[in-house]
Amino acid sequence: MDTRESPKTYFSEVQHFRQPLLWLFLLAVAVLSLYAVVSQIVFGIPFGTRPASDVLLVAIWLIFGLGFPLFFALLTLTVEVRADGLWYRFFPLHLSFHRIAWDEVAECEVRTYRPLLEFGGWGIRYGGRDRKAYNVSGDRGVEFRLKNGKSVLFGSARPEEFAAAVRTRLQKRH
Repeated sequence: MDTRESPKTYFSEVQHFRQPLLWLFLLAVAVLSLYAVVSQIVFGIPFGTRPASDVLLVAIWLIFGLGFPLFFALLTLTVEVRADGLWYRFFPLHLSFHRIAWDEVAECEVRTYRPLLEFGGWGIRYGGRDRKAYNVSGDRGVEFRLKNGKSVLFGSARPEEFAAAVRTRLQKRH
């Protein structure tokens, strides 16, 4: 049994992909692929003018009808402000947490950003050579300028609270 104390968390936020248009698209693809499988395999009616094999249709349904919706349902951004740094994980892309140590951070600020224009959308996105964003929805977040010249933005539903916890930790490092 592990008797070590878990590190104190000063702020924690867990976010999920909740864009209605994304889920509408995923639902439409899932229903269409299921319809194709049922039509062709169960009722024996070929799907389309050049029907795919039954095996290929089932594979398409498994990937697009089940796999993609499951992937997006599991996609979770977790950020935690701890005594030793900012910890983040974008599950299932990150299986373990990543850390930005407080001595790497020059400053942080709450900001409104334009996900599509600045980063090309949501998820783990790059906005140029030295800019990275982790976001799942919305247009507000906390941007960290690092001492190495790079910047990392984390989308947040509670950016003021997030930044306040970070600033408190940054002040305590001195």
